[in-house]
Amino acid sequence: MLLRGVKPILWLIIFTVLIQILFGHGGTVYFHLWFISITSLGIINAMMIFVRLLLIIIIATILTITTSPSMIALGVETILVPLKWIKVPTETIGMMVSIALQFIPTLIDELDDIMNAQRARGVDFGKGKLIKRAQSLVSLIIPLFISSFRHAEHLADAMEARGYSDEVKRSHYQLVAWTKLDWIALLFMILLTVVVVLVRS
Repeated sequence: MLLRGVKPILWLIIFTVLIQILFGHGGTVYFHLWFISITSLGIINAMMIFVRLLLIIIIATILTITTSPSMIALGVETILVPLKWIKVPTETIGMMVSIALQFIPTLIDELDDIMNAQRARGVDFGKGKLIKRAQSLVSLIIPLFISSFRHAEHLADAMEARGYSDEVKRSHYQLVAWTKLDWIALLFMILLTVVVVLVRS
């Protein structure tokens, strides 16, 4: 389940790591040809970037599996409560987070449908040169954008029909309360941040 969250952006991770390895500078030089240079520092930086991206994806996957979008949005809204003093629309931000999280599965299903439709028309996304693959991706991106705008328009109409307004204070079915575990997690993250900053300095 966790590795499933890595697959959609696996190519981006590989591309980022390769760029760091091939064009990194500093440390012992293992290979050099024109502007390509493989060094020890470049490899170390590439591994650090790989681990960071992998941890971000795994943590985000665990969060979305164990917590509903409405609770995530409520948590974001609760954390941003102090910003109300400077007139930041925290409830609107929470609603945007909730809608964005609920849209992700819909967009993934739409992407699968579009890919199947393009394959039925003879498009092969796994073969051909890099330019041809990029051109085939255009046949996915444009319909996906159109579908996203259509879903957004339908959602806006539905919210307007139900009388939604960001000027009216909203109530919540579930409320979150700050507990001892939250304090422990906060202190742990602060200590971890301090340790990382001290190690890197």
